[in-house]
Amino acid sequence: MPSTFTHSPAETERKEPGIGGKPPVARRPTGGGDGGGGDDGNNERREPYEFLNRIRFFVFSALAADMMFFAVLVLFFFARQAGMRMDPRNHELIGDWHPVLLPPILYLNTAVLLLSGLSMECARRHIFNEIDALEEWLGLGRPALRRTLPWVGATLLLGSLFLAGQAMAWEQLTAQGFAFDRWSTPASYFFYVITGLHAAHLLIGVLALILCLSALGWLKRVEYRRIAVDATAWYWHTMSMAWLLLLAVLTLGQ
Repeated sequence: MPSTFTHSPAETERKEPGIGGKPPVARRPTGGGDGGGGDDGNNERREPYEFLNRIRFFVFSALAADMMFFAVLVLFFFARQAGMRMDPRNHELIGDWHPVLLPPILYLNTAVLLLSGLSMECARRHIFNEIDALEEWLGLGRPALRRTLPWVGATLLLGSLFLAGQAMAWEQLTAQGFAFDRWSTPASYFFYVITGLHAAHLLIGVLALILCLSALGWLKRVEYRRIAVDATAWYWHTMSMAWLLLLAVLTLGQ
């Protein structure tokens, strides 16, 4: 006699009749499992990327405020350039702005800084290489770290050379008779202020590079090494763009 199969009704949840009671609710079989384990894994994978986005937002906000600071500095530069003073001999308003011949080494320093930005971008691209990251996740070594470290080290070296070159530019300007003292002309005074403040910002970038190199050694997960390199790279690129703006002002704005 052939077997017969009957469709079993879905299990229903019943409640005792009474005021406010609900009708039976059909429950469908789910096939077992905890029903939420996959979400935990996805959240764990998404967490570093969400942290990267938060770090980027913080870095971009701070850099935007910093660029506003340099913009205000440029406005003060042009406002002082247009300033007038009273000539005691004929009691007429005259300008006291005398252009300063910029030391030629500034242009060599600019080339060094642009090369450092290129090396830092290479480091950022290597650490974000998905194939290398996949090998690290699979425990097949640290190819992303191995390819990133030399570029970060090159950026640190070039950044240090830029700062040394800026110190040489200050010495050359002092040799021309424009020392940074109370007798300095307005143009030379602004030269020292503009280049000095930018050098201070770039010194922070050099310290960030040293910290980044240290973090690449002791951070175990590639996601967090990405955050360290990414934040340092964006800061470095912004300081490079700020220097190009300031150099254009010093060269053409006088």
